[in-house]
Amino acid sequence: MILAVILGIILLIAAVVYFITPANALPGFMPGYDATLTKTHFKHGIGALFLSLALFAYVWFKSKGSPPKVEGNSSSNQ
Repeated sequence: MILAVILGIILLIAAVVYFITPANALPGFMPGYDATLTKTHFKHGIGALFLSLALFAYVWFKSKGSPPKVEGNSSSNQ
């Protein structure tokens, strides 16, 4: 679960970078880098944001677990 949180944070940072950085200023290791383009990769940002939110939702639902068992009399109401 920790790996999913870390990956979600990385994808959230990548989404912000895609939204605010033009394609010619992106780091070379990020998909979408193109030295001839000056527009931002809005669709890449939406994809990264969607995946990060999906990972955060996965961790949230996985961390809830089952409710604790109540110890007590196993007989019916008397």
